[in-house]
Amino acid sequence: MTTMEALLYFAYGSNMSSRRLRQRVPSARVLDTAVLFGHRLVWHKKGTDGSGKCDIPVAGEDDVVYGVLYAIDPAHKPRLDRAEGLGVSYEQKYVALRRLGGGQPATALTYYAIRIDPAYVPYDWYRDHVLIGAREHGLPGRYIRRIESVPTREDADARRAHAERRVHWTGNW
Repeated sequence: MTTMEALLYFAYGSNMSSRRLRQRVPSARVLDTAVLFGHRLVWHKKGTDGSGKCDIPVAGEDDVVYGVLYAIDPAHKPRLDRAEGLGVSYEQKYVALRRLGGGQPATALTYYAIRIDPAYVPYDWYRDHVLIGAREHGLPGRYIRRIESVPTREDADARRAHAERRVHWTGNW
């Protein structure tokens, strides 16, 4: 799959974690980190599990969202759409990005929340997916600190929490 054939996807939430995204879309390949201007990262998307998930609403001109630019096989897009709940939880749009690695600007697919509630709070494991991805790809320290400061709650479903955390285990324990 060449970049010309690939679908460019901008991940800003839990899919920044390469392990998590590849579990959903095996063809995902990291191209670069990127920044989206005029948007901000919030955690108000109503997850089907009763917790908050990431969203990137349009915001002020000084607001930015950092994330990861991936190339995926277009044949795998339906898998990504299912994982994101396209049409139920999220819709899609194309956004203009500045690549942090110095490459040409990019236009990529991303998802935005259509079911929101500012009272929703993310589970700790979900916030950790986002943090792991941000650290994995070397996003700016102050941005990572903002993610670290997001209030979370413990998931009452211990099996789900365990399964979500297991994505990042390497077997070297």
